[in-house]
Amino acid sequence: MKQRLLFLGPPGAGKGTQAELLAERHQLLHLSTGELLRAEVKAGTALGQEAEAVMARGELVSDALVLAIVRSRLEGHTGGWLLDGFPRNLAQAEALDGLLAELDQRIERVLLLELEDGVLIQRLLSRGRADDNEAVIRNRLVVYQEQTAPLIDHYRQLGLLCSVEASGTVEEIAGRIVASLTD
Repeated sequence: MKQRLLFLGPPGAGKGTQAELLAERHQLLHLSTGELLRAEVKAGTALGQEAEAVMARGELVSDALVLAIVRSRLEGHTGGWLLDGFPRNLAQAEALDGLLAELDQRIERVLLLELEDGVLIQRLLSRGRADDNEAVIRNRLVVYQEQTAPLIDHYRQLGLLCSVEASGTVEEIAGRIVASLTD
């Protein structure tokens, strides 16, 4: 089974759920950038202090800082890992590719969780979050398409992309994901 993975997909496709499940079942290091940032802040590391200062100003954490945190988690790590939530654009993907080449831990498979917009919208609306109304959700999907389409092409050209239908039960989707990792 492929052991160094990247999850892509629109909001509501189930990336977080599937990433957690796969990481737990196959002992993969789950690198969710949001969780990594919070963990660094909580631990009070130098990177965490830098991230906390940036977030306190209401700014986005820089690509360089996110890459430094990813590097800190992967250096010396010999097992498999799963990246979830990063990269979000082509510049980040290229920087990540460089880092992973340097660490000799290249991505083995990029899983694109795909789902029709209508189903995504219903899933997101059913979560009941205050910021999840249909207009906001549709805008998030447009932003996702604009930012992620070049990423999809990038990983397709590298021969790493595998599309997975993200409809059905959590277990059905998990089964499709595992099947896509065993060739």
